[in-house]
Amino acid sequence: MELLRKWTRISLIKRILAGMLLGIILGVALPKFTVIGILGTLFVGALKALAPLLVFFIVIHALAQRQKGGSTNMGSVIVLYLVGTFLAALSSVVASFLFPSTLLLPEADGATAAPGGIGEVLASLLNNAVSNPIASLSNANFIGILLWAVIFGLAMSHASEPTKKVLSDLAECLSTSIRWVINCAPFGIMGLVYTTVSATGFKAFASYAHLILVLVGCMFFIALIVNPIIVFLCVRRNPYPLVLHCLRESGVMAFFTRSSAANIPVNMALCEKLHLDESKYSVSIPLGATINMAGAAITISVLTLAATNTLGIPVDFPTAFLLSLVSSLSACGASGVAGGSLLLIPMACSLFGISNDIAMQMVGVGFIIGVVQDSVETALNSAGDVEFAATAEYHQWLKEGKPLPAFLKG
Repeated sequence: MELLRKWTRISLIKRILAGMLLGIILGVALPKFTVIGILGTLFVGALKALAPLLVFFIVIHALAQRQKGGSTNMGSVIVLYLVGTFLAALSSVVASFLFPSTLLLPEADGATAAPGGIGEVLASLLNNAVSNPIASLSNANFIGILLWAVIFGLAMSHASEPTKKVLSDLAECLSTSIRWVINCAPFGIMGLVYTTVSATGFKAFASYAHLILVLVGCMFFIALIVNPIIVFLCVRRNPYPLVLHCLRESGVMAFFTRSSAANIPVNMALCEKLHLDESKYSVSIPLGATINMAGAAITISVLTLAATNTLGIPVDFPTAFLLSLVSSLSACGASGVAGGSLLLIPMACSLFGISNDIAMQMVGVGFIIGVVQDSVETALNSAGDVEFAATAEYHQWLKEGKPLPAFLKG
């Protein structure tokens, strides 16, 4: 037990890096010792087993716990969170068209039949959405899971507090189970990297580098271009003092903690420094950690389109636009769980008829590059929480004729 405690005290990033390095070494030194690859198969299998239940109960819990009424500017904050998330998804789709990523995946050849266009995709989407909820869970039909979770969650918002407590306990149980599985990620990543290196050599890592550049490039574009434009349109002032202040004080911390939830106290302290109303930011900041998921939307969109490119599935722009909507909506269920955005990739992949096996391989790729991707994603999400909470309140100040803080110069 003492050895286990010491193991879990080591940073997950360091453990994953060690697993990657060991997988590379073993892949080069012992390419025929394929039993090592079983660790990757078991890791992906565990994620595949838990992902449907996790999405179902996390979304129900989040919607059931929502509070009615609240602060006068809460509607503005929610709109900013959702618009920011959608624009992030749309930007990542455009970037994936401009700089398409192709990966080397085992068993990817001929694994999928391409959809016939937006009409067929919509028909498939609607059919999957109204599938039996039990069948959706057992078949990992993530579109159906999401729809029924939203319906049940909205209905459960009227339930009694003891019932909501049961939901909360179930969501926490599943989150804890996922954390246990994620703690095994170094061994799973070692197996996945070993399989990749022993089968394809180092060619796969060049595609990973391209994928990371697209992901991180999209996130920087949102942080430094799109979000400042949104702030400017609301307050009509130079947005960069606010944006850079939030990135410096919230984003940098979140980059290392890799947890929006853990960064909530940091964000609340920053809101106090920005002279925001405590009764408002005490609600909007935890809410932002749930639904302001620009980074997750980027991850879901880019990795899904990388899967379609790898499989040779043609994607027209209307279908890609639909992917932006699905990514934006599903990203809101990614909060509070390590690797949450990666576990929602199968749902987006199902839009294009991609099998769950291939989709979970993409999840494995996501964990391999997650050392960089997850840190930047969390930094973008967390800094955005404060930016939009402040923007909504400053917009309200302007309407009331109240002067803005001195650092927001005209």
